[in-house]
Amino acid sequence: MAKWAEEGAKNAGAEVKMLKIPETAPDQAIEANAAWKKHYDKTKDNPKATLDALEWADAYIFSIPTRYGNLPSQVQSFIDTTGGLWFQGKLSNKVVSAMSSAMNPHGGQESTIQSLYKTMCHWGAIIVPPGYTDKVTFAAGGNPYGTSVTVDQDGNMKEHVRDAVVHQAKRTVQVTEWVKKGISASRQVSV
Repeated sequence: MAKWAEEGAKNAGAEVKMLKIPETAPDQAIEANAAWKKHYDKTKDNPKATLDALEWADAYIFSIPTRYGNLPSQVQSFIDTTGGLWFQGKLSNKVVSAMSSAMNPHGGQESTIQSLYKTMCHWGAIIVPPGYTDKVTFAAGGNPYGTSVTVDQDGNMKEHVRDAVVHQAKRTVQVTEWVKKGISASRQVSV
């Protein structure tokens, strides 16, 4: 999903750095799961996510697996290192969107995304879910919080999810442009 998000964001005109949160699981756990091992081997040399990268970016698109309906420990550990940036206000007004996957339907994808979004609220980030802004959301399972997918035992997913991920990435870039330019369609507020 991250590769599709990278494609969608680039096609929308964004400068993209695709980064991987460092793996902290023991080799034994990775070796015991063929799909995890395959993904690990394929991405082990990818550039790692850093605090400097968080400070540099105007927007983040997180593509994360679910762990019992929560963030994987690797993601939570990385987020736990961001306190200094948060304290300095360097994570506020960043645009954030998230996607998730699990090996079974209703495996916690939505709650994983919402768990991440709770942290983003603390950061003062601007959360950009795909909502129902395009019909591809319905084709990909209808999750308005962020694209979610069921992955089979071999790490494969349905190709129709690609369109939903690309849409979500393009929407994230569009909202980021609005935020950075200070453009608003209206200054009217209903309370």
